[in-house]
Amino acid sequence: MEKREQKIVVAIDESKESMYALSWCITNLISDTTNKLLLLYVRPPSAFYSLDAAGYIFSTDVVDAMEKYNMHLANSVMERAEAIFRNLNATDINIERVVGIGDAKDVICSAVKKLEADTLVMGSHGYGFFKRALLGSVSDHCAKHAECPVVIVKHP
Repeated sequence: MEKREQKIVVAIDESKESMYALSWCITNLISDTTNKLLLLYVRPPSAFYSLDAAGYIFSTDVVDAMEKYNMHLANSVMERAEAIFRNLNATDINIERVVGIGDAKDVICSAVKKLEADTLVMGSHGYGFFKRALLGSVSDHCAKHAECPVVIVKHP
């Protein structure tokens, strides 16, 4: 009987916690090269306008600059993630880049469903109760709403 390819999604961002979760995933979850690892980065939505107290609307130059910065940031995060693969000599793993746009918790949960992921791996920022209550927690939300098992890796 042929072994089915396992799709493991690792949600990454600019944090050391997400890079540690990726490293942990490579060393602990990836058992062979029949697994497919999907690196998921979620960037904020582009701001086309912002009505603040002064009623200012961003010019197209500002919007273009922000879009360029967001794309550069996404590429930078992906390159850092791929450097982890090289450092761990895990270059034979099938990797796919996925970039989503929007609210991280919603994009991650919908991407996991769309990609038919078998496992979601993500880092934990280790916020305490009050900070998590005020800011919310992407990992808590995904643990409750993702349609696959979720592994939350805490940075030591």
